[in-house]
Amino acid sequence: MSALVASILLFFVITVVLSVMGFKFWAQPQTAVERVMGEVETAHQTMRDPSLSFRDLLAKIGDLVPSNPSDVGIIQRRLLSAGIRNPRALHFLYGIKATLALTLSVVGAGALFGTGSANELAPFHILAMGGFGWAAPNFVLGRMSSRRQLAIRKGLPNALDMLVICVESGLGLDQSLMQVSKELRTAHPEITDEFTVLNLEMRAGKRRAESLKNMGDRAGVDELKRMVSTLIQADKFGTSISQTLKNFSDYMRTQMRQEAEEKAAKIGVKLVFPIFFFILPALFVVTVGPMLVRVIRDFMPQIMGNF
Repeated sequence: MSALVASILLFFVITVVLSVMGFKFWAQPQTAVERVMGEVETAHQTMRDPSLSFRDLLAKIGDLVPSNPSDVGIIQRRLLSAGIRNPRALHFLYGIKATLALTLSVVGAGALFGTGSANELAPFHILAMGGFGWAAPNFVLGRMSSRRQLAIRKGLPNALDMLVICVESGLGLDQSLMQVSKELRTAHPEITDEFTVLNLEMRAGKRRAESLKNMGDRAGVDELKRMVSTLIQADKFGTSISQTLKNFSDYMRTQMRQEAEEKAAKIGVKLVFPIFFFILPALFVVTVGPMLVRVIRDFMPQIMGNF
């Protein structure tokens, strides 16, 4: 009975402590009252999210990491093609690389020397762990960029068809891009995100040709770059935008069909090794296995008796 009472009291105390901490650090009713009363909250009283503080710490660590200007340009293009446009994203990435390399090096050194398995190759193992931690964020960023570029390639034909419909209905190119970015936001968020940034750049005062070129460089998709070049030439020479988009849409669909036919033609060659190493052994076990068991059961006693 005393154990039950102690458990109830402990649960009550923990609940009260967590509730008080939650109201003090997260709900902040006093801050809400001060906002209603019109009092200005000073900067040092503002409660920041711990995740933001951690991001700032990683960004500060990234500022201390020396970087090659040529590598910085490549990584910035990868960040843009992955859809990451935060101006501090590069420093944040370098902070992650440095922190992960240092952490894995320390963990590897602790594992080697703690278990007593360290030898003359231990420094090379520790360096390998650190190098893996330094290179792993680049691999993840490359995968993110490739996945987003593939999504843009898949959504571009549908976006072109809707652009043709909007232009033929009487809308201008700028209004058509805005309409497409609204209609396809759920189905193809990646291509609509690029169209939204394009519209924002043109609203900010950039020329249409420059904004279109920036979109092609930002996404890093060859098909989108071809579409941008086609639109810039059509705008420059005064040709029909709708007919240009329609021709390019037909070209895109023909190219995608040819790529699908090429992949289908390669399936036979790619299936040779799986069939040889996985399907044929299973087929031999199913077909030859029962006969082999019977042979061993019937003839092995006679063979062993002769000896």
